Amino acid sequence: MYIYKVIKPTRKQEIIQVAATLFKEKGYSAVSMRDIAQAMHIKAASLYNHISGKQEILSTLILEVAEAFTTEMSAITAETLPTLKKIERVIEIHIDITVNYSENIATLNNDWMHLEGDDLKQVVKMREAYEENFRRIIKQGLSQGEIKPQHPEVILFSILSTLRNLYLWNEKRGKMDVNVLKKDMVAVLIKGII
Repeated sequence: MYIYKVIKPTRKQEIIQVAATLFKEKGYSAVSMRDIAQAMHIKAASLYNHISGKQEILSTLILEVAEAFTTEMSAITAETLPTLKKIERVIEIHIDITVNYSENIATLNNDWMHLEGDDLKQVVKMREAYEENFRRIIKQGLSQGEIKPQHPEVILFSILSTLRNLYLWNEKRGKMDVNVLKKDMVAVLIKGII
């Protein structure tokens, strides 16, 4: 018999989760620390015992998924797979991260520009590197004849635009099964380029 220990989130994690939901619903700019405190049924001053402010919350949410995308893309580019398999893996990674971190994705897509200082620079650098790695995969597929001769920027934009908005669509549709999403989205997105 296994005994599972439920790990209760820290107060900081609770604050970040509540804020993530509010950011997703209203947007970063429209949410105050007071709003977060009210949603948690605590006093606003209590939040500062656990977190420095909204900027720390924003950074935590965005950097968590940006780092996940960066790590996964590095693993994909290091693999010796055919181009189409790499593109399939990129799509699957987007689906996994979106399904598991939809609030983070919403914040990344809608509020990244509110980051400040080094965090903003780091996120922009990670996004540019991610897109460049994906662009290289696409260009490799074009040069090897695995992909129809289409402009690589159009392919990149088409796939990433669809994936970046998946969190919105999936919620409106009642959160589809992740395996169905992977199978059907991979098929639809790749069919257009082969």
